[in-house]
Amino acid sequence: MKKFITFEGIEGSGKSTQIKLVAEYLVEKNIPLLVTQEPSGTNIGRKIGGILFNREHHNMCAETEIFLFCAARAQHVREMIMPALKQNKVVLCDRFSDATYAYQGFGRGLDQEFIKLINDYSAMLLKPDLTLLFDLPVEIGLQRATERNNRLAKPSSTDRFEKENMDFHRRIREGYLNILKNDPDRFRLIDAARDVETIQKDVRTYINNFINLKD
Repeated sequence: MKKFITFEGIEGSGKSTQIKLVAEYLVEKNIPLLVTQEPSGTNIGRKIGGILFNREHHNMCAETEIFLFCAARAQHVREMIMPALKQNKVVLCDRFSDATYAYQGFGRGLDQEFIKLINDYSAMLLKPDLTLLFDLPVEIGLQRATERNNRLAKPSSTDRFEKENMDFHRRIREGYLNILKNDPDRFRLIDAARDVETIQKDVRTYINNFINLKD
């Protein structure tokens, strides 16, 4: 049974909140579940993430960035995702390979075929069965991200990507929408500018229909 579900979107799209809420719902329904994220889904991935998101690494080149993300993905797929799928669990993953195409491809300008080559190897050709894309204007997303970061105990921990310019984030949004256009059957486009509860209703509906779960 196809059960690999990913959550994608620009900064501040609310996908992390939505994955947490729907995970709680599925646990209540006794659905065997793995909830994970990239690049921090393993101990090794968390260490890699510490390098990737550190604001002091502002001079990191795009090639280093993509190899680090794919290194974390290689560990993640082999250590966490594939074993869970073999156990017939539903896997909910906060970002996966689409993020690499959007951020490092459209955002950084790396060649798509180059990305496909190293991503396919890192991910063992694994592809999501269903992807929920949370879309909203970049200005709203970054404002939300800023407000969220201002509530942190250490606002200076804001990650490197959120500090990029507006054009970078616009290219990422356009990239996501382009990926959706080329693979429409896998995606469900969600208007992320709405309130949390309304969005969650859509998320539950899409996932319930996908895994044949009656609410």
